[in-house]
Amino acid sequence: MKNRAWINLVMVVLVAGLFLTVSCAKKTVVSDATTIEDQAKAEADAKVKAAADAKAEAARIAQQNLEDQMASEKALKEAKVMAARKRFENQDIHFEYDSSELSSMSKMVLKEKAAWLKTNYSVVVTIEGHCDERGTTEYNLALGERRASTAKSYLINLGVAASRLDTISYGEEQPKDSGKTESAYRENRRDHFVID
Repeated sequence: MKNRAWINLVMVVLVAGLFLTVSCAKKTVVSDATTIEDQAKAEADAKVKAAADAKAEAARIAQQNLEDQMASEKALKEAKVMAARKRFENQDIHFEYDSSELSSMSKMVLKEKAAWLKTNYSVVVTIEGHCDERGTTEYNLALGERRASTAKSYLINLGVAASRLDTISYGEEQPKDSGKTESAYRENRRDHFVID
């Protein structure tokens, strides 16, 4: 029984000590005013951060749109340059049978080519003179050279530097159309322009 009394006494002392410790602990008092101010400040900070984030996102989107537009314009410009270059190379001038004289249509085409060459001042061009298969090989080589030289002289007179223009004659060696008709012969009597 003595043990039981001691145990009860120890329990009473412990419980009393626990109550005293808890009741004597320093408490932090939070007033409603402080909580409302902190909450208002946190909300204001959140709004400022959200506005800054929205502004940064809008700036990023605007920058991306500008870069996309610039890339699109660059691609369009490059496509136009390539189209003009292909047109330059793919547009031949044609001659009458056994002639190196420029027609009015050939002069118009050469004027377009001269304008393009003036805007693309670093381009060097080889003018290839071609003939149909009628005539001897030697005669057609000489005729092809006269045709190429005539086009070169006309371009020089339009202001293109002679150093940017080369000529070569293929005579009848490289026909555009291998047919034996007047239409095929007409296609083969030409000057072709190759950008080097």
